[in-house]
Amino acid sequence: MMKHREQRVGVLVDVSNMYHSAKNLYKKRVNYKEILKEAVAGRKLIRATAYVVRTESEEEMPFFEALSQQGFEVKMKDLQIFAGGIKKADWDVGIAVDAIKLSQKLDVIVLVTGDGDYLPLINYLQSTTGCIVEIMAFRQTASSKLIEEADDYINLSENKKFLR
Repeated sequence: MMKHREQRVGVLVDVSNMYHSAKNLYKKRVNYKEILKEAVAGRKLIRATAYVVRTESEEEMPFFEALSQQGFEVKMKDLQIFAGGIKKADWDVGIAVDAIKLSQKLDVIVLVTGDGDYLPLINYLQSTTGCIVEIMAFRQTASSKLIEEADDYINLSENKKFLR
C-alpha cells in the first residue's frame, strides 16, 4: 500500500484487545509509542485515540497518563460488573462511531485491533467515505476476514519493538 506524507491519518486503538493479545501470546505489554509511530508512518497525524477501561480500583491510571503523554487522546469507559460476577467493557460501538465521524476529515484510518466485529465498519468506511483502512494487530489473535478486507495490514507479531 502506497503511503505518502500528505495523507491525513487517524489512529484508533482498542487497548483492551491489544493488552489481552500481548499478555496471552507473549506475556508482555504493548509498546503503544512504537505502534503510533508505525501507524503514522511519516504522514500527517490528525487524531490518535486510545480506548481504555477503568476499573473500580483505578490502578491503571498511571498507564492512562502514559498513553496521554505519548500523544493519545484517552477515552475511558467504566468496567461494568453484572449480577453473577460477569464483567464487560466493550468499546466496539464507540470506536465505530468515532471512525465514521472522523472519516470526513481523514484519508486513512488505522484500527489497532484484531477484533472481527469491525468488519462492517471497514466495509462502510471503504465504500462510503473512500477512506483507506489499515489494521494493526497480532496475527495469531486477529480475524483473518478483518485482515483480508483491510487495505493494509501490519502484523505486530513480526517485530518485537511493539512489545515491552
